[in-house]
Amino acid sequence: MDRQPIVAGQFYTGDPDRLKTELGQYVGKFPEKNGSYDRLVMLPHAGYVFSGRACGATLEEARIADTVILLGPNHTGMGDGLSVWPGSGSWIFPGGRLDVDEAVARAIVDSETGFSFDRTAHVREHSLEVIVPFLHYLNPSTRIVPICVSESDPSILEKAGEALAKVISESSVPISMVVSSDMSHYISAEQAKKLDSMALENVVRVDPLGLYSTVSRNGITMCGVLPMTMALYAAKKLGSSSGRLVAYTNSGSVTGDMDQVVAYAGVIVS
Repeated sequence: MDRQPIVAGQFYTGDPDRLKTELGQYVGKFPEKNGSYDRLVMLPHAGYVFSGRACGATLEEARIADTVILLGPNHTGMGDGLSVWPGSGSWIFPGGRLDVDEAVARAIVDSETGFSFDRTAHVREHSLEVIVPFLHYLNPSTRIVPICVSESDPSILEKAGEALAKVISESSVPISMVVSSDMSHYISAEQAKKLDSMALENVVRVDPLGLYSTVSRNGITMCGVLPMTMALYAAKKLGSSSGRLVAYTNSGSVTGDMDQVVAYAGVIVS
């Protein structure tokens, strides 16, 4: 079954030609690939006018495999805790589509670590949809495994992350993970930078429990902390020990309002 777009015309334009033009403005150059791929990339998912440049700047430097495990938060509260888009089909957006990798999705669910096939979590969720046109722009042959994460138990996230690592390491084709997450919400730009720096320090150290604890302890409103914690466990299991912050900005750079911002970051973990 195909997944139809729900925020085209809201978070990004619904006009296919205009969308392609805008993506070209956000992603100024295509990344060079030398046969190796990044294990994990974190991208923001707000309206393109706010987060598109941070997303594009990160993708310019990322080396993403043709198969992507696409992880995002669950803003709606619907569906299962680790919801994998089931079966075959495509995720459609104005002017294109990305096919779902059914075999990788099945391997993840078969790991019996909490993942389940579930459409309910995805049907009204925007966080993964807004990343799809960017991935397609860079590589129309990309195959995706969309997973919506609301599971909050860190021990389950650890086991699930290690299961992802096993699927990736045993795959016959390279797989990258892409996590969709914004950072602090609706505080001043100064406060956001201070709090987000604490969270991002753990991300670039590939410290999943450190990220989870720091965000929880300090009330940081990083909406993708759960999928990012899980992905960091996977990256750590695969041998990653460090990442780098590529982009950081906030909505105030567009609106001029620095008192109430949403912040956006792009990170690459090799």
